[in-house]
Amino acid sequence: MAKFLTNRDENYAQWYNDLVIKADLAENSAVRGCMVIKPYGYAIWEKIQAELDRMFKATGHVNAYFPLFIPKSFFSKEAAHVEGFAKECAVVTHYRLKNDENGKGIIVDPSAKLEEELIIRPTSETIIWNSYKNWIQSYRDLPILINQWANVVRWEMRTRLFLRTAEFLWQEGHTAHATREEAVEETERMINVYSDFAENFMALPVIKGYKSENERFAGAIDTYTIEALMQDGKALQAGTSHFLGQNFAKAFDVQFADKTGKLDYVWATSWGLSTRMVGALIMAHSDNNGLVLPPKLAPLQVVIIPIYKTADQLEMITSKVKTIKAELEKAGYTVKYDDRENLKPGFKFADYELKGVPVRIAIGPRDIENGTAEIARRDTLEKETIAADSITSHISRLLDEIQSNIYQKALKFRTENTYYTDNWSEFVDIIENRGGFVMAHWDGTTETEEKIKDETKATIRCIPFDTPPEEGKCIYSGKPSGRRVLFARSY
Repeated sequence: MAKFLTNRDENYAQWYNDLVIKADLAENSAVRGCMVIKPYGYAIWEKIQAELDRMFKATGHVNAYFPLFIPKSFFSKEAAHVEGFAKECAVVTHYRLKNDENGKGIIVDPSAKLEEELIIRPTSETIIWNSYKNWIQSYRDLPILINQWANVVRWEMRTRLFLRTAEFLWQEGHTAHATREEAVEETERMINVYSDFAENFMALPVIKGYKSENERFAGAIDTYTIEALMQDGKALQAGTSHFLGQNFAKAFDVQFADKTGKLDYVWATSWGLSTRMVGALIMAHSDNNGLVLPPKLAPLQVVIIPIYKTADQLEMITSKVKTIKAELEKAGYTVKYDDRENLKPGFKFADYELKGVPVRIAIGPRDIENGTAEIARRDTLEKETIAADSITSHISRLLDEIQSNIYQKALKFRTENTYYTDNWSEFVDIIENRGGFVMAHWDGTTETEEKIKDETKATIRCIPFDTPPEEGKCIYSGKPSGRRVLFARSY
C-alpha cells in the first residue's frame, strides 16, 4: 500500500495529503474548503474526544450546547474580538428559497431577508456570554465551568485536510469566575490539561508558553499555548487557553454581587482544541509506510491475521484466535480478527501498516503446532515469535513500550531541531533551509515581530514558561532583550 504514497522526504505536503486519503481518514467535500471525515478518521477523533472529555470532567467541567448562529449585534460588542474574526465570518442573510419565476431553478427569496444577519459561529464567546448574563447574579452562581463539543466555521481560502478547513470540529471551554486569580488559575489548569493530553496520549512533546500580544486570541488579555514540532520542521499550535479578563463581561454587562453586596464584572476564560490534532498525529509520527498511531489513541490496537491454505487450517486457527482475542479484549484492548477470505495476508499486512495499527499478530498452522504467534510492531516494523500463552502480558508491555518509543522519537527529533542563535543571518538560514524551532532574543515590540515575519515567514510561537531570564540583544533590531522566545514557521 505504501508504494502509493509520495516519499515524505521528497514532497512532505503531498505525502501528507496522500496519507490522509489512502489511509481512509478524510476526503475533500463538494463544498469548497470543507472535508468529509471518514469512519476511520472519525474513530481517531472519538478517541481524542473521549480522553479529553474525561479529563475535563475530572477538573469539574460539564458539557452544554449553544446555538450555531450568533446575531451580528452580539459579535460587534467586543471590538478586538470582531476585528480578529471579521474576515473569516460566514453570514446568513435570508431564511427562505423559492422557485425562480423564469424557470431557472431555485433562488433566494428577496422578501425573506433577515432583520438582523446571523454569523455562523467562528467561536462562541459572544453567544455564551449573552446566556451567562441571565445565569449570573451573585457570587453563589460562580464559578461556571462549561465545555461545548461543536463545529465552527472560519472561512479559509487555503485549506488542507484536518489542518485548516472552513468548517472543523472542536471543543471550546467557557468559564466564569468571581476573581481574577481564579480565572488565571483556570487558564493555567487547562493549558496543563492540554499538555498532559498531548504528551501522554498523543505521544507529542509540546512547549508551553505565552503568546505575544500580536498572536493572542482576539479579545484576550493573555493566551497560553502548546506548540509542537512536525517532521517537516514547522510548528503546529496544538491547543490554546485564554485569560479573557473582564472584557466579555463588560461587553455583555455580566455583573455579580460579591459577599459584601458590591457589584463587579465577572472574570472569564476560554480554551479550545480541534480536529487539527488528527493532523498533528499524522505529521508528528507517520512514515513512508503510512500512519504510526500511539496505542492510546489508535481505534484498533491489535489486529490478528490468519495464515492458511485450507478451510481446515482456517478453522483450527480461528478456534485458537477466539481465545486470544477474548483475553486481549478482557484486558481492555481493541482487537480485530481479519479472516476475510477474498484478501491475501500480504495485502492485509500492508493495509494495517498503512492505517497505523500498533500491533499485528500472524498465526499459521505451524504456529498452532508450536504454540507460537508472530508479533509485528508498527513503530519499528520489528517482528518476533513468542509463546501464544503469553500473548496478553506480552502485548500489554509492548503497547506501553510503543507509546513511550513514539514519544521519545518525537522528543529526540525536536531536541535535534531546536536551535539557539544570536546571529540574524544564521537565524534566516535555519528558518529557510533547516526548519525547526529557533530560540532567539526579541525586543518585545510588535513592529519587530512583524518585520521578522515579513522577511522570513517565521512567527513567535510562544514565550516559553520555563525560559529563564537572559540579557541579550534582539535578533533583528539589536535592541536589549530580557529573554529568548520561540520562533518557527507554522501551520
